[in-house]
Amino acid sequence: MTVDDPETLAEISAIFHAYEAALLANDAATLDAMFLHTCATVRYGVAEVQYGIDEVRAFRSVQQPFERTLSRTLITTYGRDTAIASTLFHRPDFPGQVGRQMQTWIRTPDGWRVAAAHVSMMDEVG
Repeated sequence: MTVDDPETLAEISAIFHAYEAALLANDAATLDAMFLHTCATVRYGVAEVQYGIDEVRAFRSVQQPFERTLSRTLITTYGRDTAIASTLFHRPDFPGQVGRQMQTWIRTPDGWRVAAAHVSMMDEVG
């Protein structure tokens, strides 16, 4: 298995940044298209849990726009069809806290999709 194949890494990096742009624009349709449309899709949020695409959609439908910046983003590909994206984020409306986000992306016949995601917050250290 090849780790961080340059072509695959470029593809998923572009998709990750498109996801971030859609998130900050509160573009629910684009975000929905980026998740795997199955009952096996899982998203653990800061204060909620979603199992299956229907629960992810219900969560997304009531979200409001927000601002954030990313740091320490690391995207690693495993073969040509799997990637993990990890990043820290900082929101001005949560001073003194740092967010953590991880996504498992898989290549499908329709393109890259998030199969699992985790978002959490913690006190900023140091």
